[in-house]
Amino acid sequence: MHTVGIEVGRSTLPQLAQRAYAGEPSLLTKHGKPYAAIVPPQLLADAQVLERLRKPRFLSLRGSGKGLWGAQPAALIAALRDDN
Repeated sequence: MHTVGIEVGRSTLPQLAQRAYAGEPSLLTKHGKPYAAIVPPQLLADAQVLERLRKPRFLSLRGSGKGLWGAQPAALIAALRDDN
């Protein structure tokens, strides 16, 4: 995989796009760490690859604790506070 710094990538974007179109992905780095990737369109068609590229988002956790505090969480918290 072709690796290039993000500033160089900014100035050579047309060449990186040509490489991607030809089937060669490029990895953009920032301060030596992976930052973004320019990949061929065929690669994005593969759903498994696309899922690996996505990071889990904080909002994906929304609702994951539903029911954790029972049906009436306010009443439970009040009872715990009064338990002194």
